[in-house]
Amino acid sequence: MEQQLAAFLSPRLANGGEVAISNLFRIPGGASRETWMFDAAWGESRAAFVLRKDPPASLLDTDREAEWGFYTSFAGTNVPVPGMRWLEADGAYLGGPFFIMDRLLGIEAQPRRLMTAAFADARPRIAHHLYEILANIHCFDWRGTPVERVAECPPLDGCWKKELDHWERIIDDNEISPQPIMRAGIRWLRANPPPPADHVAVVHGDYRVGNVLCQPDGDIAAVVDWEMAHLGDPIEDLAWSFNESWQWMHDGRPGGVATKEEAIALYEANSGLPVDRRALQWWLAFCDVKCQGIWLTGTRRFQEHKTAELILPMISYTLINSQDQALLRSLGRWS
Repeated sequence: MEQQLAAFLSPRLANGGEVAISNLFRIPGGASRETWMFDAAWGESRAAFVLRKDPPASLLDTDREAEWGFYTSFAGTNVPVPGMRWLEADGAYLGGPFFIMDRLLGIEAQPRRLMTAAFADARPRIAHHLYEILANIHCFDWRGTPVERVAECPPLDGCWKKELDHWERIIDDNEISPQPIMRAGIRWLRANPPPPADHVAVVHGDYRVGNVLCQPDGDIAAVVDWEMAHLGDPIEDLAWSFNESWQWMHDGRPGGVATKEEAIALYEANSGLPVDRRALQWWLAFCDVKCQGIWLTGTRRFQEHKTAELILPMISYTLINSQDQALLRSLGRWS
């Protein structure tokens, strides 16, 4: 892979000269995308990069160009993102689409490390920045940016249906055993639609602790993992950050950094948008369905021998039953 990367970067960094690749390693996990770190040296220059590429199979089927469009739309805004370098749709170099971005040094993203005593003083600041940046994402004027080209804009009263239809299809396509609780949840969601969205916003789609790069003092240096980004109801992102799967401290606090009420207050103060509690309740239940669609996709990929990545069945085995219980709690059917 070092030789393949060197061949790709040679005309882009060294005008066809020699590029040396070193310290190439894959970040453990990568259930949705393979993420690789590496250094490149050419002449007297040196830089650190991150490569994001499609694995043979993953928890998600998403589009590299769309993800790139969201990243580049936020460059230079009050939503921090890494510097984006190259997007390559041709599979000739690495066997599939990929993009390369700048690597930020001196940061932490792993939730288990952010929950240690070393970050105890920083966690309140992480919470403040987490929901301040989320507000900035939702207040961003996406018209005239690459987002407009890569994402479909739903009507205000159709945001919920577009997403529910999408994730119900994913469950239809990937379940390997009946999902009675999720099916009941989907019926409830259709019978009790939320109020129309306040406005159509950029929705990150996977906004949570774990997808932000944190500095030691709690400042957030960048928001990453935009592969599920789309246009829709901003309350979806808020609800997703509250999902039980991301309550890393197991104390009911979203992301292990703030209570729900603290998070809502931070979001409202920074966005100027009131959080409709009925809409939030709908999206909380929807996010359990969405999570289950992701876990079932991983199960299907492994079941069909499309991957030998053990993280896929491990996640599925660990989370499918607990996600059923979380949905029941979201619907008030489980204490």
